[in-house]
Amino acid sequence: MQNSDIQAPFAIVGKIHYTSLKEGREQQERGREAFRIDIQSNGSRTISAHGEIDDAPAITRDVFSGLNADLTPQDCFVRISVGHEFKGSAWFTFDDDSCECEALTSIEGRLSQKIKLAKKAPAFGNHAMVNDGLLMSQYDLSKGPGTQVIKGLPLSSPDHRGATGPMLFVVDVAIEYVGKETLSVTAGTFEALHFKIVDVPGLPLEHPEYHIWCTADGHYILLKATVGGYMQTHYELTELSFVPVGRSAS
Repeated sequence: MQNSDIQAPFAIVGKIHYTSLKEGREQQERGREAFRIDIQSNGSRTISAHGEIDDAPAITRDVFSGLNADLTPQDCFVRISVGHEFKGSAWFTFDDDSCECEALTSIEGRLSQKIKLAKKAPAFGNHAMVNDGLLMSQYDLSKGPGTQVIKGLPLSSPDHRGATGPMLFVVDVAIEYVGKETLSVTAGTFEALHFKIVDVPGLPLEHPEYHIWCTADGHYILLKATVGGYMQTHYELTELSFVPVGRSAS
C-alpha cells in the first residue's frame, strides 16, 4: 500500500478512527479525524486535520500546520471547542531559539507568549493524531532500538486530550523504538515502525504508556495507536490515498 513512486508535489489524504478499549465499551466509536498532508517539491509540508472526540466533554479540533523539509515546525494554527462551545484559537510560530503564540481563549482571554528554547524546536505537539505519527520522526533510527529523549518540545496544551488553551507548554518526551513490523489495519497492509512514548516529564498528569505504529516510508503516517492506563483508547487508519497535485495531476 506504500506509494513511493509518486513525485512531489502531491497530497496524502486519510482518515483515522477513534475507538474505546474500556471494559463494556470495547470497539465503541469515540471519535474520528480527517487529514491532508500536502508535500511540496522542496520537501516542505502543509498539514490540515479535523478531529472530533465524542466523549464528554466533546472536543472539536482544527489544526493547520507548516513543516520544513526536515519536519521541523514553521507555524501552526489550532482552534478547539470543548463541550460544543468555543475554547480558544492560537497561531504558533517557531525560529532558531524560541517559539511564539498569539491566542484568544475563553479563560485567559487575549494573550501573547514567547518562550526561549535551548535550540530550534524539533517538532510541535498540536494533538492531531496524524501529528503524533510525524513526531516519531524525531527518533534517530540509525541508533537502532532503544529510548531517546526529545528535549524542548512545545505543545499546544498539556492536557492529554488537548482540551485546554491552546497556548504554549514545553516538555521533554522519551520515545522508545521497538522495531519494524508488517502491520495490517483497515486502510491496508504496511511496513511499519513501532514506537512507545514512555515518559513526558513536566506534564501536570502522568501520561499512560502510548504505543504508536507509523509508516516506514519516511512519511511517518500514523497507522495505529493505543493508550493504556486510565485512557484505554485505540486509533486506526481507515483510509489512505496519495494524490498528485498541480499541473502534473491534470
